[in-house]
Amino acid sequence: QVQLVESGGGVVQPGGSLRLSCAASGSILVIYGMNWYRQAPGKQRELVATITNSGSTSYADSVKGRFTISRDNAKNTVYLQMNSLKPEDTAVYYCNANILPRVVAGERRDYWGQGTQVTVSS
Repeated sequence: QVQLVESGGGVVQPGGSLRLSCAASGSILVIYGMNWYRQAPGKQRELVATITNSGSTSYADSVKGRFTISRDNAKNTVYLQMNSLKPEDTAVYYCNANILPRVVAGERRDYWGQGTQVTVSS
């Protein structure tokens, strides 16, 4: 059974930093793309950052220059380093990964973490 578990959320002042982590566990053969999404109250869920299994990254315009996505394939973990945080970054952050499980007749599918709250407030 494949699971994604997020950690690192919390409360931080504007201008501060947080690093989110998301570790995938279970019977995994291949992890392809890994992503971070966020959803603020009253708003739609949005894609924040993406990293491929070859290391290529992309970001939402609102976080470019402030956030950095990275991955450690040996640990099956994706990170989101968030710097210069703003109140508008307040949201529940979700990790997502496209995974081929190590099972007979396994198929690629998206897995989701449970979400972690990030609150930016003075």
